[in-house]
Amino acid sequence: MSRPEDRIEIQNFTSPGHLQRVDRTKYTAMRAALMAVLPTELPGLTVPEAKAALLPLLPESSFPGGDKAGWWVKAVQLDLEAKGIVTKGPRSPVRLFRSA
Repeated sequence: MSRPEDRIEIQNFTSPGHLQRVDRTKYTAMRAALMAVLPTELPGLTVPEAKAALLPLLPESSFPGGDKAGWWVKAVQLDLEAKGIVTKGPRSPVRLFRSA
């Protein structure tokens, strides 16, 4: 069983006020990888483009073979959107970029 300090609370842009506790190591690795690949300007990257770009940056120990990376991309994306760090582009498909 994990210790409380091994977990971190994240927000969800689509559910304001809802907090979820997740693995700190995986969150931190995914956040660093996502921030490394997202541009600061439009048009940004689609979620599949961002995932493909960040997979090589993830530690194999936390994401063996990219396992569960899709869930973690979405969880981190929604948390960073709630915090105003990541923004969605104005049109479909969803395109992400770092906020100014």
